[in-house]
Amino acid sequence: MDSTGNIDKMTTLSQVMTKLTQKGVHREFRMNEDGEMKFENSEKVYQPDELTIVKTYRFEGPSAPDDNAVLYVVKDNAGNIGMMIDSYGAESNYPGEDFDKFLRAVPILESHEFDFE
Repeated sequence: MDSTGNIDKMTTLSQVMTKLTQKGVHREFRMNEDGEMKFENSEKVYQPDELTIVKTYRFEGPSAPDDNAVLYVVKDNAGNIGMMIDSYGAESNYPGEDFDKFLRAVPILESHEFDFE
């Protein structure tokens, strides 16, 4: 796993998700079929400037490019923290360009709070 800012001993998406859950991060930000970004179990529709990426984890499959994924730890302006997961390479979790456009507009402020040893 390639992690921005640190080298982690965890190598799988599920290992990182388990650690994040232990830190209280268990909900997801997801883009719906209408191109609206929402926090799990919420009706609020987010704009990119209402979110900040605080940690990025990249995972690369050893044999197949289809195994590539990125997990973002995202914080909203109200302090809610969640995950945003996307596969990359041949296919994304999100069809079209809406997700990529949205993600590129979200500010990044990496935090050491989510570094795992």
